Amino acid sequence: MNHKVKVAIIGPGNIGTDLMFKVMRNSKHLEMGAMVGVDPTSDGLARAARLGVATTADGIEGLLKLEVFKDIDIVFDATSAGAHKAHNEVLQAHSVQVIDLTPAAIGPYVIPAINLEAENATNMNMVTCGGQATIPMVAAVSRVAKVHYAEIVASISSKSAGPGTRANIDEFTETTRSAIEKLGGASRGKAIIILNPAEPPLIMRDTVFVLSEIAEREAIEASIAKMVLDVQAYVPGYRLKQKVQFDTIPADQPINVPGLGLMHGLKTSVFLEVEGAAHYLPSYAGNLDIMTSAAMTCGDMMARRRIASGIARGKETV
Repeated sequence: MNHKVKVAIIGPGNIGTDLMFKVMRNSKHLEMGAMVGVDPTSDGLARAARLGVATTADGIEGLLKLEVFKDIDIVFDATSAGAHKAHNEVLQAHSVQVIDLTPAAIGPYVIPAINLEAENATNMNMVTCGGQATIPMVAAVSRVAKVHYAEIVASISSKSAGPGTRANIDEFTETTRSAIEKLGGASRGKAIIILNPAEPPLIMRDTVFVLSEIAEREAIEASIAKMVLDVQAYVPGYRLKQKVQFDTIPADQPINVPGLGLMHGLKTSVFLEVEGAAHYLPSYAGNLDIMTSAAMTCGDMMARRRIASGIARGKETV
């Protein structure tokens, strides 16, 4: 018998629907319990219903009224930062594990390649798509040398940016910046997102600039290569676009870093692309795929812990 735990997804948009397909196809310890929305005409709700998943268009209150709610162990929230605060309060009152795919950042930031096993909070935040893609590279440099400053630029197709993403642009930049410092180890961080309207749609591309203390370039390259493999374990379409580049900023020609002043050291430039698995979304939407892949990885880990501790409410399934 393979013990699995039931999950609910709040937000039947692109991210929520893609996550549903990942749970149903690839998860080791999760099974779908419910899909929750607020629009009765939602395509995501309709797809869930056709797949035999319980649905409600009455939001969080509707979830509480579903018969299956008593068996729900984990809820993924794929709505908005504002809505998540209210959702989290309700779910915490019912002792439900929450995995937050919005930039609300109520709980600790989690990027599977960096700190998945180290966190055990009742609310875990998946940072942002740009954060999931780029912060592992900052952390890889931090393993070798002290990072003074890190700047990331995430470029995604306009078609892969739905209403939720567009409504959370400010939260995206602030949450990503904060996580660059907390998880990436940078003294100062900056995040930029670009919505590219090009046709045909472009794949997600990310650029990471890191200013660190002088260190062996080979050691940094090796750390980055190892981190890429760690991310590829759950996002196969994650890869370096070209060789890592280095520039030395000499002490007699320092650059001005806002908030830090004149700095010198080693500049590391990393260029990435993220191709989606196309479970539901097109392959160019790597920005959404890396979020749902990271969230499912986190969910699987939390489910494994709940099963091992004997507190899972789900039923055994073959």
